[in-house]
Amino acid sequence: MIYRFWGREADWKSQLIRWSQTMLEDSSWLSNQEEGQDLLVFRADPSLSPSRLLSAPCRLTRELHRGRVGPGARGLQLWPAGLWRRFHRLQAGHPGAETAGHGAGADRGRRADGKLVRGAAEEGGVQSSAPHCMGQGRGFSFYDELLAGGILKPLISPIDGMVTKEGDCNFVAPHGVSSIINHYLKQSGADICFRQRVTQINLRDNKWEVSRETGSSEQFDIVVLTMPAPQILQLRGDITNLISECQRQQLESVSYSSRYALGLFYEAGTKIDVPWAGRYITSNPCIRFISIDNKKRNIESSEIGPSLVIHTTVPFGVTHLEHSTEDVQELIFKQLENIVPGLPQPVATKCQKWRHSQVTNAAANSLGQMTLHLQPLLVCGGDGFTQSNFDGCITSALCVLEALKKHI
Repeated sequence: MIYRFWGREADWKSQLIRWSQTMLEDSSWLSNQEEGQDLLVFRADPSLSPSRLLSAPCRLTRELHRGRVGPGARGLQLWPAGLWRRFHRLQAGHPGAETAGHGAGADRGRRADGKLVRGAAEEGGVQSSAPHCMGQGRGFSFYDELLAGGILKPLISPIDGMVTKEGDCNFVAPHGVSSIINHYLKQSGADICFRQRVTQINLRDNKWEVSRETGSSEQFDIVVLTMPAPQILQLRGDITNLISECQRQQLESVSYSSRYALGLFYEAGTKIDVPWAGRYITSNPCIRFISIDNKKRNIESSEIGPSLVIHTTVPFGVTHLEHSTEDVQELIFKQLENIVPGLPQPVATKCQKWRHSQVTNAAANSLGQMTLHLQPLLVCGGDGFTQSNFDGCITSALCVLEALKKHI
């Protein structure tokens, strides 16, 4: 296992070494120069338990940002890099005047955020991946790249009531989850079209003819579907006859939680006087999680007003799923006043409904994707075939990639 500690300051190194050696025994240190930054590589004894290996850098990160390691250390970035990782959790929101929060997301199809950002706080705990091995470490490069580029950073803000397990690593996207997707879209060079609702998929001259709710149809050599499983089953056209009975049963077995999120946006200079950046609520039938989003992402500014995000419980979301967002917003406001009384008046609000929030039961035996047709290729992917977190998105994307490579 290798850990890298990045920073431009020189005076923190000896203090960092002494401090960390009290946490991880039998270590050796290497110094190097990489991309103009001082790079300190820590090679831990492989006999140490995985939970100890992973919890140590998370603890060290908190100490760095609390200034306990020494002067000059606050600007450091810390991230694990190696061939094995057991737990990951991504907690992030969105920038600007969009609904922001603990894994929150805007309407799919309107922005680059898509399905990845749909995750919200789970009932009875935090959003975290189940213990698993990431297939020969294939997901490491994604974390490494995002952390090195500052797109992800360790979560250091206080989250009241957050349940953590030994070995958990928590990250935040300072510029919103959309910055992750936009990063990869920019690299791809793809021409992206938003607000295009697909209604039919038909087979025409060995190509896929895709029809939209508005506008003319288009033909494609390959189609990859990543919408929620129920929406795949709602598509019309030849695709309905291409789904086998076994595949249909698998898609029908995928289930999702439903919930609402309410975003409150305030003028610059507004103070929200609470000691936490996020808080889990366990005793309210309506509200499950509250986040002061700019504080959680550690980007507080005197020029930009704070934003408050409220996520409802799943039972509340299910009960009020067909209610108007105006009525739901009023109900959330009433419960919020009981939890955080005396909040200032927001200058803008946004209430967001997620009919398909987090996957509660993924498609069985799907191996991260489902191939509906080979020539031409039609494949389904997304968290409905894995799990609703960043690891799940990466796993499914890699599985879809393998399917594409076999048929291109």
